[in-house]
Amino acid sequence: MANINPFNNPFMLGFDELEDVLLRISKGSESFPPYNIEQTGSDSLRITLAVAGYKEQDLDVSVEDNQLVIRGRQEPCENRHFLHRGIAGRSFIKSFVLADGLKITEAFLENGLLNIDLYRPTKPKKIRQIAIQTKKETSHILTTQEHEDD
Repeated sequence: MANINPFNNPFMLGFDELEDVLLRISKGSESFPPYNIEQTGSDSLRITLAVAGYKEQDLDVSVEDNQLVIRGRQEPCENRHFLHRGIAGRSFIKSFVLADGLKITEAFLENGLLNIDLYRPTKPKKIRQIAIQTKKETSHILTTQEHEDD
């Protein structure tokens, strides 16, 4: 069965960028580190990543274009000998596509969890009336003017 692209619909005009974003998301992402996204208020969210073992200097949070990018990198523990290593200590990059207007208000590390707070100010609805004009045929106007000159 063929995939149907909803953006080929004639009523969906100018959504090329959204289509690109959805294609990036659909390519899949790594599941490490695990994360939660919770709504903390009517216009605020929190992304929480489980980053046990990472220190503040091992983590980087940035916004690149419309993407929130979180990078983690730990130095290898060469002086330690593990019998079992179940706590991941690898590098990672986790990214989230942000909607227009979404702002990062805070990022903090607490009890092995990296919390990133986001806020979306409520925008007033924009309504713009479009005037409807009647177009007159120019050839008709010229013939009328010609008769008036006679």
